[in-house]
Amino acid sequence: MKYLFIPADILIPAGISMEAWSVIACDQFSSEREYWERVGDNVGRAPSTLRMILPEAYLEDVDEEKEIRKIRAAMEEYINRGYLSEIKNSFIYVERTQPDGRMRKGIVGTIDIEEYDFKDTSRPAIRASEGTVLDRLPTRIKVRRGAPLELPHIITFIDDSERTVIEPLADKAESLPLLYDFDLMEGGGRIKGKRVTGSDAEGVLGAINALYTKQTERGTGDMLMVIGDGNHSLAAAKVYWDEFKQTLSEKEREHHPARRALVEVNNVYDDAVSFEAIHRVMFDVDVKQFIKEFEETRPQGSDYTIRWVSRGESGSIGIRADCIGDMLTIMQTFVDDYVERTGCLVDYIHGDDSAVKLAEKDRCLGLLLPAMDKSELFMTVAKKGVFPRKSFSVGHARDKRYYLECRRIKP
Repeated sequence: MKYLFIPADILIPAGISMEAWSVIACDQFSSEREYWERVGDNVGRAPSTLRMILPEAYLEDVDEEKEIRKIRAAMEEYINRGYLSEIKNSFIYVERTQPDGRMRKGIVGTIDIEEYDFKDTSRPAIRASEGTVLDRLPTRIKVRRGAPLELPHIITFIDDSERTVIEPLADKAESLPLLYDFDLMEGGGRIKGKRVTGSDAEGVLGAINALYTKQTERGTGDMLMVIGDGNHSLAAAKVYWDEFKQTLSEKEREHHPARRALVEVNNVYDDAVSFEAIHRVMFDVDVKQFIKEFEETRPQGSDYTIRWVSRGESGSIGIRADCIGDMLTIMQTFVDDYVERTGCLVDYIHGDDSAVKLAEKDRCLGLLLPAMDKSELFMTVAKKGVFPRKSFSVGHARDKRYYLECRRIKP
């Protein structure tokens, strides 16, 4: 039987401050360095995942090779100092209380990278949800290449309307051994993790495989999971594995730890799971010219509406499209073409307030996109392929996964 999602030997912090250890995903607040400066102040000199990542807010002006060496050194130091305790052959059942008070439930374990691909022409069991920005991969690949640990912020979704995989653990959560329970910094809410082993883990395996069988009957093909967050981190792991496995024998490939990736699985039908739009903010742009060309070239209609804001001005643009995925493709194609023709810049911003704030600057324009109904996710990916890059976000920025658990990717 094929097991796409299995328990792992998971490393969690031991004897150190959990609050200082756990920081938000590196691709958040990419245009708000003040956020990451506060994180640095909060962490101080304490052991922290901040030392093992490169926040994208700093990508443009750091010595990449130097930062990667520092990341690997921090990983080795934390291993050697005994800051990480290994939880053998386990899942972790996670309860994340979000800033709005809703609790999102998930299971941390590993997926088989051989069963995943980010190419839109591929139809694997585990699929990307959005287009991959290839020029965002090299740094992530370099970090993974030679690193002793992975510490992902990847969230994958299952389409489990009958709530057969995760929810049974929620019903018995009080009886599961507690691993961690603490507040996340910078208003990230609270997180609690419990160990899942033995018959409980076997129950998860059985339910996942039963769900995989049902997926073929629902018209979504041989698809079990869709990546909801961390698409680029998993894509980098895939590229690295495809490169590294060429040095291994068939037997070595079968069980090498780099073949798998640590993720958190969520049920798309979880009441706390919501999809938020990822907005576009244009920098150094001729606002009037952009709006004029966009209005002239889009398919005429009002099936979907994009709101735009710019330094005291605002308006809306209607677009005719069969589904939100098609609307996003129309919009992204125009933005990409405009950036290439004019040399302006674009960033992808989580949160209405952050986008509006950035758009108030001179020669800036915010494109505020509508949110996607989560019921559209699996059927759209199955029938039309991946969404355009940065189409949606799982919740608001502070709802994102914080780095916490680690796993060895070297034997």
